[in-house]
Amino acid sequence: MTDRDNQFSHTRVASRASVRANTHIHELILLIAIGTASAATQSVPQEVPWSVGVDQIRRLDLLPAMRRTISIGAVTSYDRTGGNDDGFSGKYSFIRKEGDGLVIADLKGPGCITRIHTPTPTDDPLEFYFDGESTPRLRLPFRQLFTGQTAPFLRPLVNIAAGGCYSYVPILYQKSCKVVLRAPMLQFYDLNFVVYPDAAPVRTYNPEVTAADLRAIEAAGEVLNGGGSSDLTAYNVPPGTRLKTHRFDGVLQPGKSVMLFETRRGGRIASLRLSPAEAFVSKDRDIFLRITWDKDRLPSILCPAGDFFGYAWGKPAMGSCLLGTSTTTNYCNFPMPFSRSAKVELVSLRQGGSAVSVRSDIVVGDTAKRPYEGRFYAVWNRENPTTEGKPFTYLETSGRGHIVGLALQAQGKEPGSTPFFEGDDITTIDGEMAIHGTGSEDSFNGGWYDVPGRWDGPVALPLSGCMLYQKHLGRTGGYRFMIGDAYSYHKSILQTIEHAPEKNLGIADYCAMTYLYSFDRPNLELAIPSLKERQVVDPEKMTFSPHWNLPVSSFCLGDATLGRKAVQIEGKPVRCLSLRPKGDDFFGPPFLTLVCDVPVEGRYRVLIDAIPGPDCGKVRLLQDVSGQDHTVDLYAEGVSRADGLLLGEVEAQEGNNNLMFSIVGKNNASSALGFDLINIILEKVPASKGAHRP
Repeated sequence: MTDRDNQFSHTRVASRASVRANTHIHELILLIAIGTASAATQSVPQEVPWSVGVDQIRRLDLLPAMRRTISIGAVTSYDRTGGNDDGFSGKYSFIRKEGDGLVIADLKGPGCITRIHTPTPTDDPLEFYFDGESTPRLRLPFRQLFTGQTAPFLRPLVNIAAGGCYSYVPILYQKSCKVVLRAPMLQFYDLNFVVYPDAAPVRTYNPEVTAADLRAIEAAGEVLNGGGSSDLTAYNVPPGTRLKTHRFDGVLQPGKSVMLFETRRGGRIASLRLSPAEAFVSKDRDIFLRITWDKDRLPSILCPAGDFFGYAWGKPAMGSCLLGTSTTTNYCNFPMPFSRSAKVELVSLRQGGSAVSVRSDIVVGDTAKRPYEGRFYAVWNRENPTTEGKPFTYLETSGRGHIVGLALQAQGKEPGSTPFFEGDDITTIDGEMAIHGTGSEDSFNGGWYDVPGRWDGPVALPLSGCMLYQKHLGRTGGYRFMIGDAYSYHKSILQTIEHAPEKNLGIADYCAMTYLYSFDRPNLELAIPSLKERQVVDPEKMTFSPHWNLPVSSFCLGDATLGRKAVQIEGKPVRCLSLRPKGDDFFGPPFLTLVCDVPVEGRYRVLIDAIPGPDCGKVRLLQDVSGQDHTVDLYAEGVSRADGLLLGEVEAQEGNNNLMFSIVGKNNASSALGFDLINIILEKVPASKGAHRP
């Protein structure tokens, strides 16, 4: 961290600065040689303000400015063989061993560690050695880096949530920084860094945290805690900028467009708020946001309005400091400078129906785009299906700029599991790999998807979060915004993410937003896709796993036990939810009621995978205490597995539905009323077909 509070000097980049290559074993490839500093800045005006350390977080007004860095990179524990051992065994979780320690990073300066993430912290000592010193200036238990109890590592710049731990506290170094964990083993980790030219105002980390340091951390915290009900205009426009709010309150007719804001003079949008959020809820993604800068022939932003604000599968899902939805209002706090003109429009693609009432509040500053600033772009991309053997592409473009945000909606083809989220994010900058992540949820600062209390449901954090996790639909998604750790590039960038544990062998439906600042228009065509290309596809078959994570609404009121267990069948363990009632219940047969979330209302066939056995009863499906005619007898002489047992059909509403399984008796040969349930399968009955009874 720098102790130069409010340091915004304007100095020229050195005409030639050697690239400090950082070559480690295991082909880390984690420090990219961008070239000389003069080559890196040929297209950038020289008087770019310096922004290093915590200033990069609290000075949102400098977010559009091109970065004065030589390179960016990351040291991570990814599997160098292309497999999925990205930290499980610890084989790739260090650069080298030194005595009883694991060297996890050895960086050359001037530079800064901008992000540290792990889903597997330990209490072992973590040491930071600066500028070739033999004694660590910073030493603390690894886990304590994220708890918020040790200055300057304070919340909200650090946190533990969604199964992951992260720190965005900048750690600056003038000459070098070596990071060592004093432990026999480390698992998953990501450490992002930037390298500056010699002229950068970098001062090596000082363990004595000053009052000025704490004020800077507090200001950065105010930025991260902003958004939602409050805006960030105090932080995202240059000093002296005059602000004016432009309000639109009207209707958007089907098939028409409305102008929310237009100007023919330079300035910058500091805040954009759009309500009501419910107006943009749609699985057709049929209201588009269109923003055009500087009389450009083509828009710079043309994407589903909901997805722009972080909707997932047609519904609000994001709550970051920069973008998201707060109660009934969508908000954007990205500064968006323009030189001569700006237009902000909504476009309806709906073919009929009622008009939509919308209201916008757009705060505009009078400071025009500066020569060293890029324009703001938001790129929507979908691959449905993804291509076997090839990762999903967020963005591939050339020019000069930096990516500042990614949001992903990922849906597999097999409901009931999400193995595609084992895939790694990979960033290629100027033709060379700069970053190779350790797993999809890790790239969004999370960890351990499908584990209760970790990456298993919505979590909204200032810079990252889980937008959704629905295992029964094979869906999950996340977002991450980069301020201090923006992915800057000088010539080109390719941002991808894998969609399978290995070799992109899984086929899926991936849809993403990429937010960036660029001198150059992204070299792709921004066009409105067809309904088929943009429409949410809800699975017509859902698989619920009550033995793992399906909510239990209720079960027997009388003497009964309910538990999870693994049953050996043909030498393999099969997990199930096991009910063992002792007899009839107080108000009738014993029962088990489970909550099943359905994406679309309609009629569904209900099937189960179960384990018949000598102590199992007869099961009947009930909904609202109304029984089906069909009963399934689960008695068997020996233990076996039976899949796809049809119990009947139900009318389900969108959202949560209670399904009751009643044990209505037993076979004369059965010794008990047991019920061992593996899966519940719901299959949508086509509307053209009549109800089918088993």
